[in-house]
Amino acid sequence: MKISLAQINPTVGDVQSNLKLIVKHAKIAQKSNAEILITPELSICGYPPEDLLLNKTFIQDCDKSLIKIAKKFPKLKIIVGHPRSSKGMLFNSASILYKGKIEATYDKQILPNYGVFDEKRYFNAGNKNLIFSHKGKKFGLLICEDLWVKGPAEKLPIVDYTICINASPYDINKHKSRISELNKRFMYKKLSFNRSTLIYLNLVGGQDDLLFDGGSFIYKTKFGKVIGVLDQLEQFKSINKIIDTKLPKHSGVAMFNSSFHAMKIEHPNKIKSQIKVLIDGLILALKDYLSKNSIKNVFIGLSGGIDSAVVLYIASQACKKENITAVMMPSKFTSKASLKDAKALTEKLGVVYKINAIGSLMSSFDKSLSKDFKGLKKDTTEENIQARIRGVLLMAFANKFNGIVLATSNKSEVAVGYSTLYGDMVGGFSVLKDVPKTLVYKIADEINDTNQIIPKRILTRAPSAELSENQTDQDSLPEYKVIDEIIDLYVEKNKSIKMIIKEGYSAQVVRKVIKLIHINEFKRRQAAPGPKVTGKAFGKDRRYPITNRYQPFK
Repeated sequence: MKISLAQINPTVGDVQSNLKLIVKHAKIAQKSNAEILITPELSICGYPPEDLLLNKTFIQDCDKSLIKIAKKFPKLKIIVGHPRSSKGMLFNSASILYKGKIEATYDKQILPNYGVFDEKRYFNAGNKNLIFSHKGKKFGLLICEDLWVKGPAEKLPIVDYTICINASPYDINKHKSRISELNKRFMYKKLSFNRSTLIYLNLVGGQDDLLFDGGSFIYKTKFGKVIGVLDQLEQFKSINKIIDTKLPKHSGVAMFNSSFHAMKIEHPNKIKSQIKVLIDGLILALKDYLSKNSIKNVFIGLSGGIDSAVVLYIASQACKKENITAVMMPSKFTSKASLKDAKALTEKLGVVYKINAIGSLMSSFDKSLSKDFKGLKKDTTEENIQARIRGVLLMAFANKFNGIVLATSNKSEVAVGYSTLYGDMVGGFSVLKDVPKTLVYKIADEINDTNQIIPKRILTRAPSAELSENQTDQDSLPEYKVIDEIIDLYVEKNKSIKMIIKEGYSAQVVRKVIKLIHINEFKRRQAAPGPKVTGKAFGKDRRYPITNRYQPFK
């Protein structure tokens, strides 16, 4: 039996385009003589549809699309994820389309309501398992969280194959943790599904501040003994993979047979480094954000520093180079090295390069404010004005030429507020929003691994906003390595201040960093969206009130 795995990239809300996408993959499956086609969770409407689900017409459009697919491919058994309304209740469902109709429907039983998920806001939980047969083989059907939480999987009887369709967001350690969790979960002999082959199908693509990596796989245990991954699809790539349950290993077609011998295939992460996979993800996140929002032109403020250099590289891989404009806006504090490195980078990448000096604009602001600021020392106020001048210029370009500004702040800066509201934070999308500074350097090293694209000096000199004479970031901040470690412990691992200090960090530094994290929530609420790539991102993942008097840093 041939089974087609459609690891696809649907667009949220675009039911007609998603319908065409599923039809396209159904044709591929049909041409390959596949008998079953599997699509991801909520594939007909995209994930997460959020409050689109409150629109009755939207649900009706999804229903109509299911019938169209069923009638078009009567001989192909197709599993489609979709929202389903019944008796005033809404379900996250998967329907089996066969012989021109909906043969059976399964409703997701475990609704995640943590981190970036809020499915209980929209859906009701199902309460029944679904088993179906085809060509003498039994299949169990689950949806995402049903696999990971005790309940639905335990209730499954013994089947030949367990199908789990997913919309599982990416983070840099997510794929490894999926396999690790399965290894633990499948060790229990009482689970009937540990005697079946698991077909795990995930969607792929960028959706605002979420990123889906695909990475679908075939997994097997046997009576509590882990056999492992039999086959796996590449991360961040739309793929239709035909698997055959009967073909011998030497056929060249992905397979798994009744003997359950694991195929000796290289894990995609062994082919690509973890950082290279991350870069692929950031490229896809930006590419999808632009294409799904019909944005053509991109504007980036270059500083001669590492963050804007990495963002520019990501942009050069996500869209046409002639549609990218890098703008250097030097002041009297901008070093010759920054100017030289910025020019060298743009020439290397082949993008449009502009220089718009801001000296005269700075003078105009100084003159305008001179009476009000008379007798007061210059401080961050004047520095922020510089950043905001640059933000105004970038937005002018974006407005005039119908494009978008890409913000260049990283997670470390976003965490501690080392960025200027309406200045360098300006933009419609923030590629590095959830990428810590130390990880930015690793990305840059990976970019330069085969070719020196980013000038070496950018990677080696002390980071600086260049908003005052001889300024460096560490004039006002601890080392980024320390900042990132504290962010990881406090934000991602939920460690208390006392626990972090016990791990050997300076009490003064810990309290400073955590104070900065707390008092800058108002900035983060106004920041551009950007893809989640760590275990816990600011935003949906971590929601703190701006106005609150809980101060653990005291």
